[in-house]
Amino acid sequence: MADVRRIAHNVLYRVLYEDAYSAIAVNNAVKDENLSGVDVSFLSALVYGVLERKLTLEYIIRQYSSVRVKKIEPKTLVVLYIGFYQLLYMDKVPDSAAVNESVKLCKKLRLFKSSGFVNAVMRGFIRADKEYKLPDEADRIKYMSVVYSCPEELVSELCDTYSESICEKILSGAVGRPPITVRVNTLKTDKEKLKRELTERGIAVDDISFLENSLNLSSTGSLDKIPQFRRGHFFVEDAASQLCAEILSAEPGERVADICAAPGGKSFYSAIRMENKGEVFSYDVHEHKLRLIENSAKKLGIDIIHTAIRDASQSSDLPVCGRILCDVPCSGLGIIRRKPEIRYKTDTNIDILTKLQYSILCMSAEHLPIGGVLVYSTCTLRKAENHDIIDRFMSEHPDFSGEEIELPEGIGHVIDEAGHCLTLLPGVYGTDGFFISKLRRKAK
Repeated sequence: MADVRRIAHNVLYRVLYEDAYSAIAVNNAVKDENLSGVDVSFLSALVYGVLERKLTLEYIIRQYSSVRVKKIEPKTLVVLYIGFYQLLYMDKVPDSAAVNESVKLCKKLRLFKSSGFVNAVMRGFIRADKEYKLPDEADRIKYMSVVYSCPEELVSELCDTYSESICEKILSGAVGRPPITVRVNTLKTDKEKLKRELTERGIAVDDISFLENSLNLSSTGSLDKIPQFRRGHFFVEDAASQLCAEILSAEPGERVADICAAPGGKSFYSAIRMENKGEVFSYDVHEHKLRLIENSAKKLGIDIIHTAIRDASQSSDLPVCGRILCDVPCSGLGIIRRKPEIRYKTDTNIDILTKLQYSILCMSAEHLPIGGVLVYSTCTLRKAENHDIIDRFMSEHPDFSGEEIELPEGIGHVIDEAGHCLTLLPGVYGTDGFFISKLRRKAK
């Protein structure tokens, strides 16, 4: 029987103290420990749950610990995170089991002096009927920081960028595991047939109102065990990312460039939209990521994707393409619900990042023919990486104009922005946070 709590502790320690990425660390642990079924679910629940609620857990632990949180040995603190998460958010785990297993975990980790401390803190919380105080709601920044486990600096930034009410929507939308959103591969099947087949396997399937051939799935188990996935009848891609590719609006017979293509979802979406007719040029700086794109394209039955290594920030030739997609590297604030540790990163290198983003946009625009369309996108919520980049680009490139984005039914502008820009916020349409801008090159 797998010791899932110990495995979760190892993963969390690596993410919190060694800068590992949660998704990669969890996947590696599942493979290394040969986990399956309920063990994978329990591991994911513990790891992502603790990462989502870390600041909330700390605030509560502080109320019952005789030792300041900053003075608690890191491995012991991770044990407390896991223990308190079970007490607060996992109804199916008895309180006694949460305490006993936490004490056992200390001993397995050779934290012998910590076992009594952990036992005392957790039992003290239980004896108090698990009561705790939250910050005064009058201090909205601190209150939201604790309730949604988000650093005060980031809460304040989001409030300043948008508004307090929108900030709270963003933060509430960043808590909880997202659905598995997929795009139906209409080269091999159709949506209704796929829905029937997945439903017959006990998978919960829901339509996405603003995307014609997309679905939200739950209760899937391992995707690799689903025949339709193995046969390439669908691929996983968040609805915001799919909408970005839809706004690019590639048509059959056209030539499209996906400048920062990995892991390839927008290239696949465009190729399917093009009915596998035309050409899609998919670029990345890492060869192993291009191999993954090639393998996935083959599974999907797509043969119009051409991959190549290319540094998008450097001036180098591109094939003449009427549509170019620049989904640039970013700070990732829009995908916190997928990578919850992002919220705790303090060193964002925002100045370096915005220079890179602007360079990629400018270098890509050089190769767009007159009349061609360029879509710039990020999965972040910072205006410095979004609207500010586009405003600067348009002021310095008079041969480009904003192209009004035709919004699908059910999607609207949540913030005040130009018609050629679209900001999607977590907690509003059930998507990741995303920014999309559509530009067209005109004659000088």
